[in-house]
Amino acid sequence: MADKNEWGSNLSFILAMIGSAVGLGNIWRYPYVLYSNGGGAFYIPYIVAILLMGMQFLILEYGVGYNFKSSFAKAIRKINSKCEYLGWLLPVAVFMIMIYYSAILGWDGIYMILSFFKGWGADPNTFFTVTLLQSSESYLSLTQFIPLIAVAMIIGWVIIWFISHRDLEAGLGKVSKLLVPALFIIMVIIVGFSLTLPGASIGLAELFNPDWSLLTHFEIWMAAFGQIVFSLSLGMSIAFTYASYTKDDADLITNTISIALANSLFENFAALGVFSILGYMSLQSGTAVADLVTQGTGLVFIAYPTVFNVLGQWAIVLGPLFFLTVYLAGLTSILSTIEPLSFSIQNKFAWSRSKTMTVLIVIGAAISMIYATAYGGSLLGYVDTFINQIALLFGVIVECIVFAWVFKAEKLVDFLNARTRTIKLGKWWIVIVKYVLPIVISIVWIGGMIDVVNNSTIDQLNFTIVSAIILLGATLILTLLPAKHPKWDDVEERV
Repeated sequence: MADKNEWGSNLSFILAMIGSAVGLGNIWRYPYVLYSNGGGAFYIPYIVAILLMGMQFLILEYGVGYNFKSSFAKAIRKINSKCEYLGWLLPVAVFMIMIYYSAILGWDGIYMILSFFKGWGADPNTFFTVTLLQSSESYLSLTQFIPLIAVAMIIGWVIIWFISHRDLEAGLGKVSKLLVPALFIIMVIIVGFSLTLPGASIGLAELFNPDWSLLTHFEIWMAAFGQIVFSLSLGMSIAFTYASYTKDDADLITNTISIALANSLFENFAALGVFSILGYMSLQSGTAVADLVTQGTGLVFIAYPTVFNVLGQWAIVLGPLFFLTVYLAGLTSILSTIEPLSFSIQNKFAWSRSKTMTVLIVIGAAISMIYATAYGGSLLGYVDTFINQIALLFGVIVECIVFAWVFKAEKLVDFLNARTRTIKLGKWWIVIVKYVLPIVISIVWIGGMIDVVNNSTIDQLNFTIVSAIILLGATLILTLLPAKHPKWDDVEERV
């Protein structure tokens, strides 16, 4: 009988990793990044970032994960027992992402229903910020509970539990085979229709109009590398964990190419749809595309509903399809964010997968209710900024150093080359993972830190400190708790 934490096939691994990578950021972040960083010119640093950093870091994570065939925390402890704290820091940080991601999933679930009758009314902006979120910038509004959002979030948590508490292949593996292809098919339908809209060419011309002069600007290169870090979920311990579930004959280098290519195709395809619709909106309203472009929740919950209001009868089809796409993208990503912490707990405390998932999901659902308050939207933005621009990037830098230097990445070259049918690794790969990646990611991290400090309000800085204390405290507790599993220090390496 197969291990409960093992993929049933290589296809399950690839689709689950694609599902993890393809998330909300591909739909609401990437089109804006592409547009605001030189349009067509952005593809040069973007491709460089994928080839130089994205694929090479994934190969490193996959290689070390496959080598240990254990949880992230257990492997880090094996590499150097003094580094175990890092082994818990990243999984806990990723779990914190899961908690606030559940709020966005809940919002989208509400909009999926509203889209059948345009329930957001004539003013989507007021509906989203005032009617639905009852948004307040006062932390005292944490006591103002919003039952509708809470119910929508709990439904999401139940779906996540239903999938995650099962054996890996029976739950996540099977669902990935269904959801990821469905996600791509629906996106093709949406983009195909969007391209036929009057004014679509206006939006696409704006999107791809290259500003070559920006290539000499440092910011466009950092934007590209930052996008790839977030888009491919680099250094979040997810790729490591998924690779540890693979069968012994996995071709990890070829898998890396497939996953990076699928992720890139999806986010660029999404950009076509977003800007085709913005072009249509520009033609209908007489407003310049530049004045309509937004990102994040503003794009999904305000700009798109505004378009659907003027789209006519087709909006009854396109609206539900769009919000279903966002929901599936969010779901496939959120399912991956619980795996690193779950597997680490199973390894250290000898809990079953079902028990671990159930406990974590109950804890996550309970904590997530702070986002079902009037202050939830503001708080979500603060925590997201801290986790993504400070905590995770710092963890990525340290992980890269531990894997490349302490573990010694050289040990992986022959091992990975013997199992691949495509690109062979050489000294060039060692130079990249040992020197180039730590330097580049450190620069992106420093830039993010400066941005947070320069643009944060007092409330944001306060909640950043609170988030840091929670993250560091939870990590310390998990590190110091005595292991219950008799094989916690017993790791079989493959290289």
